[in-house]
Amino acid sequence: MSNPAEPPPSPPVRATGTSVPEGLRVAAAYGWRVVVVAVVVLGVFSVLGRFQQIAVAVFLALIATAVLRPTAGLLARTLPRALAVGLTVIGSIALVLGVFALVGDVVAGQWTTLTQEFRSGLTRIGHLLEQPPFRLSPHALTDFQSELGQLISSHRSKVVSTALSGAGRVVEVFTVLALAAFCSVFFIHSGERYWVWFCAELPARFRGRTSVAGRAAWRTLNGYTHGVLLVATVNAVLVGVALTLLGVPLALPLALLEFFAAFVPLIGSPIALAVAVVIALASKGPLVAGIVVVLIVVIGQIEGHLLQPLVMSWAVRLHPVVVALSVIGGAITAGVIGALVAVPLVAVVWSVRQALRAPGAEGDTPSAPGPDTS
Repeated sequence: MSNPAEPPPSPPVRATGTSVPEGLRVAAAYGWRVVVVAVVVLGVFSVLGRFQQIAVAVFLALIATAVLRPTAGLLARTLPRALAVGLTVIGSIALVLGVFALVGDVVAGQWTTLTQEFRSGLTRIGHLLEQPPFRLSPHALTDFQSELGQLISSHRSKVVSTALSGAGRVVEVFTVLALAAFCSVFFIHSGERYWVWFCAELPARFRGRTSVAGRAAWRTLNGYTHGVLLVATVNAVLVGVALTLLGVPLALPLALLEFFAAFVPLIGSPIALAVAVVIALASKGPLVAGIVVVLIVVIGQIEGHLLQPLVMSWAVRLHPVVVALSVIGGAITAGVIGALVAVPLVAVVWSVRQALRAPGAEGDTPSAPGPDTS
């Protein structure tokens, strides 16, 4: 029996040299999770890089399905579904080819005038650089042009080989587009049936969660596609109208370039408009080029503060910093294709995560991810 006068035993003293601070343990816990996520992302991009053509074709087919499926559904109300899908796909291909043919005709018709305007524009730029505050030597531009010509002449073999490899790339591009068109026909016609069949082939314990993930992924990709398409169309119309009013040559091709560049968030539109600034500077002078710079700012404000929040926020709930990091990371990993795919891929992954965390995700029965299951 212990003596009541004795003090209670003191708790054991932990050795301060071996204890880990709370902040360090929390940072380590988050750190290894970040490393795991980075390894998974790197592995996904590595696999996609090995099968890049197939992955791009399937991605384009999904985008085409999201765009063309409503039209095919409308036609299928009065026509057989197979005929409606065929007319939709063939009509869209004819429309795209017609637009490119029109652009080629415009470029060919303005080529002579554009060449003369560029020559006079380079002369004006040279005179402008000779004045304060630049004070460039009168022979600097001439020397630069001669050095550039010598550089091209000395690397002529490399230029030829690059052109030949570019021809090979053209074949790859047409192959990818053909595969995408082929897949889109089946996706539009009966993609929901393929998804139901795929879920039914999985083990029973995975079917519900896979169905939930598929519906969330398709809903996000569908919303992203329609949102970007609307933003790109509005930007292209604004650019085309403004450049036409300013008298800048190649307004239609530049508007088309702006349309496709808008599919790369944050950086695509400024790059396309920078090309318009260069053409305006060389053909119309600094005043018109300055107006085009103001146009870049105005369109950027409209896109950033009106179109993106209203159109994209309900489909892609990503912070602008996440969007910027996704675009840059995708571009570094897989070039232009990576920049195009990065944002929808991250948005789909995030929406799938949110859907799987929602109550009832375990017990859902397999169903088609699309808007209908016919």
